[in-house]
Amino acid sequence: MLSMNTARRTAALVNVLCDEDQGVALLASVTDVLREHGEAGPLELGESDLAELRAVALLLREVFAAPGLDEAAAVLNGLLARTRGRFRLTSHSGTTDWHPHLDSDDDAPWGEWFLASSCLALAILLWDRHAAPGGVCAAASCRNVYLAHGSGPERRYCSRRCATRERVAAHRRGRTSKPVTRRG
Repeated sequence: MLSMNTARRTAALVNVLCDEDQGVALLASVTDVLREHGEAGPLELGESDLAELRAVALLLREVFAAPGLDEAAAVLNGLLARTRGRFRLTSHSGTTDWHPHLDSDDDAPWGEWFLASSCLALAILLWDRHAAPGGVCAAASCRNVYLAHGSGPERRYCSRRCATRERVAAHRRGRTSKPVTRRG
């Protein structure tokens, strides 16, 4: 499903672009995420593109941070109002399968493309599931966003690693707070 792939790319880019520890590795990390999610051809990203992408990532992070469906929809509506293009289908001159776009054209600036494609994907997930598309990891040491998908209990962590780390920490806190009794 194209919207899920785009939503996964959105979450991955938001996590990379909002990571303040990236520093000079940011360009390589963004390029890696774009390649992992199917961007082909030369990726000519400059410092101004990265700044634009980071600004958009901070806006998109608010969709994941929204406390519920109505709030996520309100944030998305606000972001959709900022998109510059009209809904259209493109195959990028036959180089890809047909897919929807909301940006102004196939050569739109990176920030415009990121905002439009991400809003479209997240809106489809919200519409399809009648639930917020994701959340922010509940682990105290993590700021990553995640997509909430599938059935089962509501997700609270971005990964099993974060969930395990939090369970272990809670277990250790529980063990140290109990009084020690000795037999003797």
